[in-house]
Amino acid sequence: VCYTYDDARLAPMSNKRATPDSAITMDDVDGFSAAELFGQGVCYTYDDVIFHPGHINFAADAVDLSAKLTRNITIRTPIVSSPMDTVTESDMAIAMASVGGAGFLHYNMTEAEQIGHLKCVKAHRLGFVTRPAVCGPDTPLSWLDELKTRRGFGSVAVTSSGAVGGELLGVCTSRDHELVSDRSLAISEVMTTVTNGLLTGDTESSIEALELVLLNSKKGKLPVVNGKNELVGLMTRQSVIDKKRRPPPGSPTLDKKGRLFCGAAIGTREADKARAKALAAEGLDAIILDSSQGDSTYQIEMIQYLKKEIPHVDVIGGNVVTQAQARRLLEAGADGLRVGMGSGSICTTQEVCAVGRGQATAVYKCARLAAQFGVPVLADGGIQNSGHVVKALTLGASAAMCGSLFAGTTEAPGEYFVGEDGIRVKKYRGMGSLDAMAKGSDTRYLSESGHLKVAQGVSGTVRDKGSVCKMVPYMIHGVKQGFQDMGATSLTHATELREAGAMRVETRTGAAQKEGGVHDMHSYKKVLW
Repeated sequence: VCYTYDDARLAPMSNKRATPDSAITMDDVDGFSAAELFGQGVCYTYDDVIFHPGHINFAADAVDLSAKLTRNITIRTPIVSSPMDTVTESDMAIAMASVGGAGFLHYNMTEAEQIGHLKCVKAHRLGFVTRPAVCGPDTPLSWLDELKTRRGFGSVAVTSSGAVGGELLGVCTSRDHELVSDRSLAISEVMTTVTNGLLTGDTESSIEALELVLLNSKKGKLPVVNGKNELVGLMTRQSVIDKKRRPPPGSPTLDKKGRLFCGAAIGTREADKARAKALAAEGLDAIILDSSQGDSTYQIEMIQYLKKEIPHVDVIGGNVVTQAQARRLLEAGADGLRVGMGSGSICTTQEVCAVGRGQATAVYKCARLAAQFGVPVLADGGIQNSGHVVKALTLGASAAMCGSLFAGTTEAPGEYFVGEDGIRVKKYRGMGSLDAMAKGSDTRYLSESGHLKVAQGVSGTVRDKGSVCKMVPYMIHGVKQGFQDMGATSLTHATELREAGAMRVETRTGAAQKEGGVHDMHSYKKVLW
């Protein structure tokens, strides 16, 4: 255990000085190996443990964080968004893949809705607005007022079908309609039409060329069309400016056809077999079996079924926290494991059901077993900052799965609203909350319809956090700095140091944890990047 000043009581000190020529010695025990620390019968979470610094002989930018997401899929950025209905839909999946990570669509929607989000991800071209506002020519101007309230802008592309893929008729911006008093007028009566000199981009042009056209035109919107004048995408001046202000995203996570990566969660019911096949037919890259307690005959049978019927789609089992749980899923053929139970900020499973495990211990134990099968694990839950990601990865996880960290971001589902305290927020809820269960998520808790439902999560709000496209690059740089401080150049190197006992770790007292954070300040503002 590492102590701070407030933990220690000093013994009387001798006035004797050490002899100058005495031999230099070091303590036999200076920290513990991971095996020693996690073999004491106590479960720890991330804040309980602290790693000793190692020797630095390389730059932080030289750290390689690329990792296996599943047995057959590698990602550059070891961060994944959780399949929760207030975290990951198509916008989040697109954003996560664009920064080199991965997103998994939640399961709390119909099969058709989930397939729709998957198609959106696969059809997306980096550089375009992810969810452009599109309507038909007969839409009244009052709809733009509602759009302004819901999404914060009042400009729209107008197509014959009212959706992307229809023939482009024009664009209606705030300059076209903001001074029109009759809000029942059709948008077609005030919009700038294609025949009236509307500036458009060509799908054959590169993203860089399209950005240059938009900036040089001094216009706010650039609809991009194909040879048939069908709307393919939309670029905005603000999206280009935001892109230039953010850190470079690096190479995206792509599938074998060069499209953005997209995973999805399903359940273990009989109907989910058809859902899995339908998703696979649309190009799904990986499946998560979404269950709070994955060690069940239902999940084992589903893994075996999926590996037989759609072997080209990797299957991630879970959730598990013990080696016994993990072994059964691994022997069934799982290509990855999701580790964590009751450690999420909105999860009350440990409180309600008295089962679970400290997340640091769960990750370490499950990862050691999974490594013998050549299968990576996702550390799911308890991630609050880049330091927690560092700890998860060095304890054996291949990637950190984040829920609350990404809730409240621009790409998270739902619209912003102003809370009672005047803060701009979005809704965030656990998949075990009664709100989520009412929509259908009770299947992941092995609940039967008609039975009493006991909440294993809560609902609430989180502050506006901006875009994950800005958050993730800064977070990853913090992770690289953590690896540098520990003397690890990659996840593989960290594993070698940990297993050899060269990476030393200790637990922290409450006072040590307090000392390790901000303290003794009258006031401060914590700005992460």
